[in-house]
Amino acid sequence: MFRRTLLAAAATLPFLPHGAAAQSPQRAALLARIEAYLNSITTMRAHFLQIAQNGGVAEGTAFIARPGRMRFDYEPPEPLLLVASDGQFLYYDRELKQPTVVPVGSTPLGLLLRTQIHFGGDVEVMAVERSGGFVGVTLRRRDAPAEGRLTLIFAEEPLELRQWIVVDSQGRQTRVSLSAIETGMKLDKLLFTFNDPRFFEQEGNR
Repeated sequence: MFRRTLLAAAATLPFLPHGAAAQSPQRAALLARIEAYLNSITTMRAHFLQIAQNGGVAEGTAFIARPGRMRFDYEPPEPLLLVASDGQFLYYDRELKQPTVVPVGSTPLGLLLRTQIHFGGDVEVMAVERSGGFVGVTLRRRDAPAEGRLTLIFAEEPLELRQWIVVDSQGRQTRVSLSAIETGMKLDKLLFTFNDPRFFEQEGNR
């Protein structure tokens, strides 16, 4: 029920375009509150539900350790593992044992992993709006708009990240919803350190 409600709210958020009406003190205060919330997160663990543009559905466990680290452990039958660390994103197919590495900066999701998240400078706020107890903020890198955009969706009271939508450089949309969210726990660094040989040894024992 929670997932259906969240997905429905996100799908109907009437985002407010960046412009004169978007420059209100209320908007500025809301963005400052969201910045402070995101920067307060050191670690997070949550269950995720991912829906691709083609309707494909996958789920698993997400880990975030800010700054710079993220891990998506997908449940079978999806063989994919995604890990961000040291400025790189690892896409690893567990069945084929095939890794692909790209720069974190090449995906809009990298905005979440910055040491300090700031809505300004090279981060352009494209849209902001409230609807049905949720807040949506759409972002992109100002100097690389073709890389895509990231929409972060929060429950407003209390403020909590519940979903993000990534639109990549080819216009493909991926929606990720979070539930069973925990923050502030200690996470093993080896979860993220794929340049350490023990990382893949550990993967082989799963």
